[in-house]
Amino acid sequence: MRAPQSAHARYRPLRFGVTRAILREGANGVRYLRAEQPLEDHARRMTDRLVHLAEKQPDRIFMARRKRNADGSTGDWQTVTWREALERARSIGQALLDRGLNAERPVAILGENSLEHALVALGALYVGIPHCPVSPAYSLVSQDFDKLRHVLTTLTPGLVFAPDARYARAVQAAVGQDVEVVLGEGRIEGRETTPLASLLSTQPTPAVEAAMQATGPDTIVKFLFTSGSTKLPKAVINTHAMWCANQQQMRQSMPVLAEEPPVLVDWLPWNHTFGGNHNVGLTIYNGGTLYIDDGKPTPALVQETLRNLREIAPTVYFNVPTGFEAIAHAMQSDAVLRKKLLSRVRMFFYAGAALAQPIWDLLHEVQEAEIGERIVMGTGLGMTESSPFAVFITNPEVKSGYLGLPTPGMELKLVPLEGKTEIRYKGPNVTPGYWRNPEASQDCFDEEGFFRTGDAVLWIDEANPHLGLKFDGRIAEDFKLATGTFVSVGPLRAKIIAAGAPYTQDAVITGLNRNEVGALLFPTQKIRQLAPHLPADAPLKEVLESAAVQDHFQGVVDALAPGGTGSANRVARLHLMHEPPSIDKGEVTDKGSINQRAVLKHRDALVQAFHDERLPFTLKPTKENA
Repeated sequence: MRAPQSAHARYRPLRFGVTRAILREGANGVRYLRAEQPLEDHARRMTDRLVHLAEKQPDRIFMARRKRNADGSTGDWQTVTWREALERARSIGQALLDRGLNAERPVAILGENSLEHALVALGALYVGIPHCPVSPAYSLVSQDFDKLRHVLTTLTPGLVFAPDARYARAVQAAVGQDVEVVLGEGRIEGRETTPLASLLSTQPTPAVEAAMQATGPDTIVKFLFTSGSTKLPKAVINTHAMWCANQQQMRQSMPVLAEEPPVLVDWLPWNHTFGGNHNVGLTIYNGGTLYIDDGKPTPALVQETLRNLREIAPTVYFNVPTGFEAIAHAMQSDAVLRKKLLSRVRMFFYAGAALAQPIWDLLHEVQEAEIGERIVMGTGLGMTESSPFAVFITNPEVKSGYLGLPTPGMELKLVPLEGKTEIRYKGPNVTPGYWRNPEASQDCFDEEGFFRTGDAVLWIDEANPHLGLKFDGRIAEDFKLATGTFVSVGPLRAKIIAAGAPYTQDAVITGLNRNEVGALLFPTQKIRQLAPHLPADAPLKEVLESAAVQDHFQGVVDALAPGGTGSANRVARLHLMHEPPSIDKGEVTDKGSINQRAVLKHRDALVQAFHDERLPFTLKPTKENA
């Protein structure tokens, strides 16, 4: 049974800050869109919020993470209060000042989310030394360390922090001998390192407060690297002004953040803007508590997330679509999870990819059965370069693909481009550019100073602009068939993922300069359920090529066929991918999102074989549905 979308559905009360917009016309079909209300006054520096709230609520938990046991399991929660966070930030800040670090020699953090990671970042933040959280995958998953070398070459850090000796290979391969390495614990054979305890035991001097007072809105807080697809990752400059403005924008678009100190249970990686700027930022800015979740939406780690959500009740909850999918299915049979997670949560929020409508419906079905009402599923649009929050929904009746209206203080420029409408950003939360990359910095802005996002949008209702916008894919992902017909990748991809749910993680659309559209599907682990006759450890290739799985996806292809009104939106061929997307090649991000362009580039031979009828186990619509 599915919970239908209905204007009469009952939702847990949630206020929406932006519900009306001002639209003005420009030349050549360009339009400009902004919220009716202006951006309100806000902090000039994130450190001002840190100091104020540490004084106001010193004993409130700032962050917590489960203790790591020797066998790799997790134990009880370890906590850091707001007072402790500020004290330790001042100690670490003094140690960083003693080393003469600055924007030219910043701090690079190689570790995953942790209390130690947070404290090193806060120490750098406090004294005005930029830091950069680096994707742990570049150190722990990568085999060639090329992206790690590129990051460190771009940054030229004066200090590198890593949590433990798991990072030894990466340090030896990419960190120069002239760069100090600080370890949370352990040691690296053949490499002199400094224990984090040494930084924590440093006594602050008046220089710490002087350094903090010398910072201002334009001081660089951190560098966040883009994921990198066909090009190497770029270092996005993040300043106090950007971060503080964006947090105030979030408070005005999502008033729930200011109604009570938020409580988060969150795994999203801090090297990514969603986890590091959005979620850590809202914790600091709004005086909240962040419980670091060592789980992830993968078969191996999702149980840790579910365990945490059985213990800690968030007030707002953020995840990616695959995470919400796992939670939705788990809640069906887990009464403790349902009761705790739904006890006080005011809003769910997803980003990173499209949430399939069947998962959305299942979440609402479980919520209505447990608490008699639905939880609003928030969503919107943003990017690393916008700190990231830019566009947010305007009412609870949200459907997959809806974005909403710009947050206060931002202006959107809607530009007709290649048969679509590109959305561009201008506002105090938009980056000034990329670190040590003036060419890319110049190219990303148009003649009016709007940031070119490459995202395409449509109106939810052209007759009512106050409802806002919906997503129409990435312009750079769209392509032409040999007939000259444009293929709109985003909507087609979302349709395929929904049709293949819950067995499809993502779809890569093919067909450039061909006569028809194809789709390469990356499956979820649930696909093994379609072949229960095979051993649990059977190779994925064997599972995908089994008759049961092939028959199921033949049904998916046939179900999609009647909806295709022409060659540009009709899936003429489909293939299930057994080789997972590669981190090293930029095919997948830390959040699990697939990069279409990178997959197509690095698997070009497979794509050509796919369209040349040389790839076995290619599915096509049956004649009845063709």
